[in-house]
Amino acid sequence: MGHSTSKLRPKELTDLQINTHFSEKELHDWYKNFRQDYPSGHLTIDNFTTIYSNCFPEGDGEDFAAQAFRTFDANGDGVINFREFMCALSVKSRGRSDQKLRWAFRMYDIDSNGYVSREEMIEIIQAIYKMVGNGDKSAAEERTDKIFDTMDKNADGQLSQEEFIEGARNDPTIVQMIA
Repeated sequence: MGHSTSKLRPKELTDLQINTHFSEKELHDWYKNFRQDYPSGHLTIDNFTTIYSNCFPEGDGEDFAAQAFRTFDANGDGVINFREFMCALSVKSRGRSDQKLRWAFRMYDIDSNGYVSREEMIEIIQAIYKMVGNGDKSAAEERTDKIFDTMDKNADGQLSQEEFIEGARNDPTIVQMIA
């Protein structure tokens, strides 16, 4: 029974070698561990929340886990499969700065409309603050105001991907916050 899912299929391996920064051995090792931890072959939002709660036991990682989950779940089917997991992990851990910035933008762009609003920025920053043990909304609003003052070049109350990336290059803390 377990043989068809116990090894990474050659087609999947080739795809992941092309689309990630991991070696063949690393992919096999990750796959083995992923299938051991998640025999169903995918992570659920509950699995993801548990991971973040274990990493940040002093805070509340549920809101941030939901946002990160949404960003990892590239096809929006409500689960994270091995490919989605490895592609996101590759960008976060080994991606070029432009890849990391585009990934970060997708996380902040909660409604996927191509812009980050003040409300979306506040929601993500507050989730980060709650995760590390500081759920103060006014601190998130203050940080958002500073970010928008710096990044919102056309003063339209939203950040395009270009504004976000340019601003993040000038203020790397925006990306470090979600790293």
